[in-house]
Amino acid sequence: MDDAHSSQSPLHVVIFPWLAFGHLLPCLDLAERLAARGHRVSFVSTPRNLARLPPVRPELAELVDLVALPLPRVDGLPDGAEATSDVPFDKFELHRKAFDGLAAPFSAFLDTACAGGKRPDWVLADLMHHWVSLASQERGVPCAMILPCSAAVVASSAPPTESSADQREAIVRSMGTAAPSFEAKRATEEFATEGASGVSIMTRYSLTLQRSKLVAMRSCPELEPGAFTILTRFYGKPVVPFGLLPPRPDGARGVSKNGKHDAIMQWLDAQPAKSVVYVALGSEAPMSADLLRELAHGLDLAGTRFLWAMRKPAGVDADSVLPAGFLGRTGERGLVTTRWAPQVSILAHAAVCAFLTHCGWGSVVEGLQFGHPLIMLPILGDQGPNARILEGRKLGVAVPRNDEDGSFDRGGVAGAVRAVVVEEEGKTFFANARKLQEIVADREREERCIDEFVQHLTSWNELKNNSDGQYP
Repeated sequence: MDDAHSSQSPLHVVIFPWLAFGHLLPCLDLAERLAARGHRVSFVSTPRNLARLPPVRPELAELVDLVALPLPRVDGLPDGAEATSDVPFDKFELHRKAFDGLAAPFSAFLDTACAGGKRPDWVLADLMHHWVSLASQERGVPCAMILPCSAAVVASSAPPTESSADQREAIVRSMGTAAPSFEAKRATEEFATEGASGVSIMTRYSLTLQRSKLVAMRSCPELEPGAFTILTRFYGKPVVPFGLLPPRPDGARGVSKNGKHDAIMQWLDAQPAKSVVYVALGSEAPMSADLLRELAHGLDLAGTRFLWAMRKPAGVDADSVLPAGFLGRTGERGLVTTRWAPQVSILAHAAVCAFLTHCGWGSVVEGLQFGHPLIMLPILGDQGPNARILEGRKLGVAVPRNDEDGSFDRGGVAGAVRAVVVEEEGKTFFANARKLQEIVADREREERCIDEFVQHLTSWNELKNNSDGQYP
């Protein structure tokens, strides 16, 4: 326990992340940071997801309770598919339908907690968890909506107000161009479609926000100046950062130590310093075999060293994705792995010079933590807006895309890689990434951000206890 915080009355905080490891891992980190300050945390997920998370640090284990709620069976959803990375992209709606089956078990858990001696002071619910916010509201437990994404991206979509117009305009201007046609179409399909679950992502988000007392964001004002002021005015409720939660530089969080990963690290050990482009497009984003083949051709044409953690499409053999002769032509300067790769350890390695990424917010944080410029290839969700903001801040280059269908070609891939790694402009990208590394990797800033977040939760709890239930 952190002695500096032991004088505060300990809270009991329930954290229920979305069923994706890009949400689960940072939320587990948040749980440990709260426990380190003497607060009790109930961390809720499904059994298989909890089993695949790294163990809670031994000195904090007594304060972090792992609450397993079995995921209901849904016809068409693969057995054991509890995280989004287990689910084919065309089955995501079935996964959300199964997730909604956790509403009754979660309510029962909350009833038991409220009736016992561990009544929760707060529930932190991900943006998909509209029924979690409702259950909390019905039991008089304040809820905070977790937004594990860029505050600037969310602020860019907020309508301008007289008091925040200049700040919003600066963010929008930094994004350069408007969303391409293919991205706008995909966003409508992804966020507005009800699908098998009967509830769209936008409806989930709106209901969760409406029932929440505050919004908790994985960000910090130093990285995204102005965004929090815009969002607080837009939402009409506090928007509180809980930090960027960059993984530990040693890569310990979520890394399995085995021989296959040792082989990757040994390959990196044999490469010159600052020479390797790390290529990883996330564990969930779908990409066709044809586009993966163009990406391979682009890496071949670029002529740089690369380490590619390739996620092949379901049901497709890896050898059929790679172009004929690709491994032979690039074998002396490239490595392709289709297994899970220890991303943080790779990004921390001295041989890596740049990161070709899908621009998921977690991956952006990890890349900037080590000062790497970015080659950006967004696929869905908030990745496109993330990429436009990052490109506007001159942190790298986006691969050119077809406006209508989002396709790209090998020449565009090669050009973007060489612009960041080989050409003169790359020095600017590298210098800007290093400046942001000073923010992202600042552990003291992270601890201050967590302290301020806890203070918001504690102050609200004290207000509730001193107002006979009449609080905002």
